[in-house]
Amino acid sequence: MKLFKSFYLQNRFFYAAAGLVALFFISYVLPLLFYPALATMAFLLVATAVESYLLFKNKSNFYCRRELVAVASLHHNHQVNLKVKNRLKNRLLVTLVDELPYQLENRDFELTFTLGGNKTKNASYTILPVVRGAYSFGHINLFASTLLGFVARRQQFSSEQELSVMPSVYEMRQQELLAMKNLNFGNGENKTRFLGKSYEFDQLKNYVHGDDPRNINWKATSKTRNLMVNHFEDERSQQVYAVIDKGRNMKMPFDQLTLFDYAINATLAFSNIVLKKHDKAGLLTFSEKLDQVVAAEWSPRQLMKIQYALYAERYHYTEPNFELLALQLRKLVPNRSMIFLYTNFDTLEALERALPSLKIINRLHRLIVIFFTNTELEAMGKSFALDVLEIYQNTMAEKFISEKELISKELRKHGIASILTKPAELSANTINKYLELKAVGAF
Repeated sequence: MKLFKSFYLQNRFFYAAAGLVALFFISYVLPLLFYPALATMAFLLVATAVESYLLFKNKSNFYCRRELVAVASLHHNHQVNLKVKNRLKNRLLVTLVDELPYQLENRDFELTFTLGGNKTKNASYTILPVVRGAYSFGHINLFASTLLGFVARRQQFSSEQELSVMPSVYEMRQQELLAMKNLNFGNGENKTRFLGKSYEFDQLKNYVHGDDPRNINWKATSKTRNLMVNHFEDERSQQVYAVIDKGRNMKMPFDQLTLFDYAINATLAFSNIVLKKHDKAGLLTFSEKLDQVVAAEWSPRQLMKIQYALYAERYHYTEPNFELLALQLRKLVPNRSMIFLYTNFDTLEALERALPSLKIINRLHRLIVIFFTNTELEAMGKSFALDVLEIYQNTMAEKFISEKELISKELRKHGIASILTKPAELSANTINKYLELKAVGAF
């Protein structure tokens, strides 16, 4: 039974058989072709028998193994390596069919190559995970045939493996390198100081050209008879929360990734920078109710807490409850903090419904609302219209684009800071805004 399960006749065999049948039909008209047809049939049978013997004479002809990374990053390419060894002396044609996770949505994957006798080959392919979660790889199916290609032998290798796809660590490291020139590393012996207003006093120093005149210490100046200025350093231990809207307005996909997952990746990169700046990073997620809460703190394990909390998050198909968010922030975050709210407003009417709650949050905390431009609508608005329908579509696209700008102006009118960003630039724009507010002490 195992023999029949692993025995496969290839397409080349059926093509040859079809040609042989046609040759026999023609031999009815041209009798001279009958004996060549018999000889061809004998060759086909003998070749099939010999190829079957070569493939099945040993119990196991191959060794195959899959190599995976332990943890993958969301929306980044990862290489999967396959090591194959041919234990036969013959050169074979090999087709590998790997049982991929359903999240990759690839149902016709295969790798085909030739492999010499007693040779080992390292094959590889690339996957792009766009959904967080556990990716289960199944068996590796290997189909081997000689270069004649009439028969193939199937060998299945038990190679079940699970790959955890986490929020993007690659993006976090990339943003960390970009922001490194603005970060304070070490134990405080070599501190990078920024121009701007902060509130943690550092030292008195002589006034030099470029210092802020508002920082002049007149009492010290009168004693020393030299202009002295107060020098402040970056404040530390401030609470910074990333608040993610899990409602249906964050389900919109761009470049295979939803806005919610863009916010997930950006939050991990942003929290890493916050902790590097010795501030306390926290996380809240909400939709119609408050779901995940990671209290803001500074500790070596805080980034891991946030990462695993983000890994477990799933979006909802409901409207976000901003009234509940304002109420819960009052209870859970009693001290004034910086709140980065990831959400998306498509119309002014949607903003007007949430605006009373946002004003309450902004009164208690430093609120920064982050929402997204629609890059596909921008491309449509810039395209050249060829008919009346396309003119209408371009006009509507420009209307929605301008409405986004009006939303940003409306937020500023009520004293609420905002970031209108493309999804791909979310992490960089969020971190830049945080560093800008941090440098001027705008908590």
